[in-house]
Amino acid sequence: MDIALLAQHAHQTLPEAEVPGLPNRYRGKVRDNYDLPDGRRILITTDRISAFDQALAVIPFKGQVLTQIARHWFEQTADIAANHVLDYPDPNVVIGRRLDILPVEIVVRGYLAGTTSTSILTRYRAGEREMYGHSLPDGMRPNQVLPEAIITPTTKAMDGGHDAPLSEAMILDQGLLSAEQWKTVSDTALALFARGQALAAERGLILADTKYEFGLDPEGRIVLADEIHTPDSSRYWFAETYAERFEAGQAPESFDKDFVRNWVVARCDPYRDPIPEIPQDVVLEAAAVYIRAYEIITGKSFVLPDPAEVPIERVRRNLATYASSAA
Repeated sequence: MDIALLAQHAHQTLPEAEVPGLPNRYRGKVRDNYDLPDGRRILITTDRISAFDQALAVIPFKGQVLTQIARHWFEQTADIAANHVLDYPDPNVVIGRRLDILPVEIVVRGYLAGTTSTSILTRYRAGEREMYGHSLPDGMRPNQVLPEAIITPTTKAMDGGHDAPLSEAMILDQGLLSAEQWKTVSDTALALFARGQALAAERGLILADTKYEFGLDPEGRIVLADEIHTPDSSRYWFAETYAERFEAGQAPESFDKDFVRNWVVARCDPYRDPIPEIPQDVVLEAAAVYIRAYEIITGKSFVLPDPAEVPIERVRRNLATYASSAA
């Protein structure tokens, strides 16, 4: 996406999604949600980008990109797992079934990668070989493919806490999931990941790892929730350059969304200092990365809207029938 062209649409952001008439609003880091009396949930993905426990900036079209990439993958995997989606009344909006989210976050990894304290690469570098109930061999290199895809589950931290590593034995011993639920969730997650890797490969991408959330519907069935295989929930690498960069000891080429975070870290301690305003050129570069991700992953062109369109007015218009039915 040409930055100069994108600059003409820089004003078309969705920083908030307050919709008069919709009940039970919950404002998350990125999504604004509303619970309807009939058991449906309205999930509006805004353009906020969050890190360091706060919102950093508003990236044009980020919410639309994430919603539509997730839609692509929900449709491509519907034969593997039932999902929460009921309708898409707006490019930024999903109408879903309200679920009781299971207390375990399912992370599937196909490569020795990651930077967080719970990533297998971080722990491997610290000398660990037994983690998440799996044994990894000695002598592996960063970003190397694993012998097989593995699940590295974590707790779902609440109120700003940090996720904690789990294993199958811990999940069952602590009663977080029943044995039947764990089998369903793990089998489904591995099947979703295999489908994701296969279809990503057709687009010249490697799906290195991802995370899934599952919930229970009112009938007690396990349903895929939240989002699936988006750049925010997954690690994608470009297949064409992977082998050469791996042999050279270089990080794989990826959708580099972290430069917004890196820009901040280079200028302050984001956990202690006030974060300076993100400049417009960095914001537009971030928007271009998200749009590029959409186009490569889905194989579709991203169509910019009429510059006169106001995103919040469009969202409110498209949700007017839901607001009136909730009144």
